Amino acid sequence: MVEESEKTESPQPEKLLIDKPSDFQFHAAYLTYSDIYDKATSNETKEKLNQNILALQQNQMDYSSFYRNIGQYREENVSQHRYPRTAIKTQRKQEWRRKEQKRERIKRHKK
Repeated sequence: MVEESEKTESPQPEKLLIDKPSDFQFHAAYLTYSDIYDKATSNETKEKLNQNILALQQNQMDYSSFYRNIGQYREENVSQHRYPRTAIKTQRKQEWRRKEQKRERIKRHKK
C-alpha cells in the first residue's frame, strides 16, 4: 500500500540550468525564475515555472508574456514579506509652538 502511494506521486521537478549570461534579457529573466523557483513550495508551481522559462528560451514566448505569467508566483512570495507601514504623525507649526510653550511653562514652574 505504501509502494502504491509513492508511485502515484509525481517526481519533484528539477530546477533548469539554462542560463545565458551573454544575453542580458534572458539572464535577468532566468535570475527571476531562479529566485521564484527557490522560494516555491508546490510541485505544480515549479513545473509551470519550468514550462515558462523553456518557452522563453525556445522563443515561443516573449519577455512581457513571461513576466506576466510568472508574476502571480512573484506576488505570493512578496506578499509574505511586506512590513506594515507606520503612520507619520504631522502637526502644524502653530500647534508645535503651543506645545513647546506649554512644555516650557511646565518646566519653568517645576523648578
